[in-house]
Amino acid sequence: MNQSPDLNAVMDECRKFPGNFQSLHLATCNTAGAPEASYAAYVEHEGNYYVYTSELSAHTANLTARGQCSVLFIESEAEAKHLFARRRLTLQCTAIECYRDSPEFEPLMDKFVQKFGNFMGMMRNLADFHLYQLRPQSGGYVAGFAQAYTLEGDGLSEIKHRKEQGHRSPDKATAAAMDAVTQ
Repeated sequence: MNQSPDLNAVMDECRKFPGNFQSLHLATCNTAGAPEASYAAYVEHEGNYYVYTSELSAHTANLTARGQCSVLFIESEAEAKHLFARRRLTLQCTAIECYRDSPEFEPLMDKFVQKFGNFMGMMRNLADFHLYQLRPQSGGYVAGFAQAYTLEGDGLSEIKHRKEQGHRSPDKATAAAMDAVTQ
């Protein structure tokens, strides 16, 4: 890919991408350091993602113990132009519990009710559930072949095209075929 991408357009696409989903993929580590994958319904507020999780879920204990996680939003296989180039946003986050007596708890739970309906109206009163703010610290966005970007800075406001290394090919025919796919 020879032309430089319009980073403002890519950033706009990246910021809108999570709006296509009602849940996020969540990667946490337990106290022994073993990774655990799960998912959770979420709401977004002021650039942060919020999940309301049960103590019965391993990720709740992991978020409490470690205070960090990775979040993944990924295009469905059915909608992707190519399986190996699914659009995806990966975020490294700090996880902070929003306690029930905090001023933000009720307004955030109202957002859950607005997004997910009356079921959340009942769930919000379950004492074994906890609300976590997932605050992105860094991330990566892949828009397709040769369209990988890093996200950094305050509010992930800095975007860079990851073109410094790229794919390497042992022969010119494979390199030409990859170029054709990425155009």
